[in-house]
Amino acid sequence: MERVLVSSCLLGEPVRYNGCDKRCDDEILHRWLREGRVMPICPEVAGGLPVPRPPAEIVNGTGGSAVLAGEAQVVDADAQDVSVHFVKGAEAALACVRANGIRIAVLKEGSPSCGTGFIYDGTFTSTKVASLGVTAVMLQNAGVRVFSEHQLAQAEELLKHFEAADGE
Repeated sequence: MERVLVSSCLLGEPVRYNGCDKRCDDEILHRWLREGRVMPICPEVAGGLPVPRPPAEIVNGTGGSAVLAGEAQVVDADAQDVSVHFVKGAEAALACVRANGIRIAVLKEGSPSCGTGFIYDGTFTSTKVASLGVTAVMLQNAGVRVFSEHQLAQAEELLKHFEAADGE
């Protein structure tokens, strides 16, 4: 059975910076949970950050690629560089997908870790920029197809394609 890595906050776990969740009540996700497909992770918590914690953004809206290349930092609202935690969390997510043969991830849009289409620009003014978070980039670079919670139907189609190709 094909497994799917899913951001823990989408599953109702209170792991976000403010101690809340971002539960996604989509039927596709509920079915995957019933089928035992879901592997939950919060890269920020896996990287050693507490809950709650100050919000964080990637400076200059440069995205996860620049952080992984050492060309940008993830800073929190207290101006602390928390990049090391974001990289460690991305590495934990990558270890999980490798250990479980995962090829699909559904990640929380907008997050400096998990954003798949946009993140915030590093000014803490709610300004969005088209880019990917640190974990999303690391997983994508490893061949994992990353989707946001708004793309569950597309993720489901790819999952069906993979299972049909694998003869499951």
